[in-house]
Amino acid sequence: MASSAYTFLSFIFFTIFLSFGSYKAEARRFSGISSLVSRGLFDSIFLHKDNIACPAKDFYTYSSFIQASRCFPQFGRTGSSIARKREVAAFLAQISHETTGGWATAPDGPFAWGLCFKEEVSPQSNYCDSSNTQWPCSPGKSYKGRGPIQLSWNYNYGPAGKALGFDGLNNPDIVSNNSLIAFKTALWFWMTAQSPKPSCHNVMIGKYKPTAADVMANRTAGYGLVTNIINGGLECGIPNDGRVSDRIGFFQRYATLFNVSTGSNLDCENQKSFS
Repeated sequence: MASSAYTFLSFIFFTIFLSFGSYKAEARRFSGISSLVSRGLFDSIFLHKDNIACPAKDFYTYSSFIQASRCFPQFGRTGSSIARKREVAAFLAQISHETTGGWATAPDGPFAWGLCFKEEVSPQSNYCDSSNTQWPCSPGKSYKGRGPIQLSWNYNYGPAGKALGFDGLNNPDIVSNNSLIAFKTALWFWMTAQSPKPSCHNVMIGKYKPTAADVMANRTAGYGLVTNIINGGLECGIPNDGRVSDRIGFFQRYATLFNVSTGSNLDCENQKSFS
């Protein structure tokens, strides 16, 4: 009896040990973006974001990025290690292009100057779509590009604010005044599908399912489709567009830092835009 009890207890302890090991492995996998993007990696990606020449100096902090990511638990935490790293690299590359202060001969190259701006310079309009009655513009307010993704238009500020808990229509300036909200709006845009557009997140993790219209428009999965989602109306369907090339350049640099490949279909020159 004593021998049988010892064997049984040994089995129980061994099972607990295996379960604990499995739990720790899962915990590492889902412990947050900080397990993929350390402060050191963040600083090496955004080498010059706090340069005195950048209007957004000291605005885009590592802590705000990490805190904002906790509001979107699927971001960078879906799929294999490669898929997770590639998605984060793609996101950081796209927001870098949107906020770049780089130029061809810039110190450390043109792709080391992401997050240099926090709002659009010299906007051509107030980005108010008066035909959108669901998210009506507030008098005197501008819905110009702000934050890492350069959130634009009343029909983005309204739902972003509703989802994140701020008044996007009456107080759009908060996106360029509050670092945490700024990062949250970028992640909200990344994670949210806006029909007929899929979410950037689903494209990068391999869950994009093209419709018949997507197939006809050659909207194939890859980083190029993400560009199409963000600004396809101005950049896609154009051979060798410099803006698209800039987005790709950031992604290639960051993918190298994450030690992953970029995948295929990086540009959108053969894709029709969604609008």
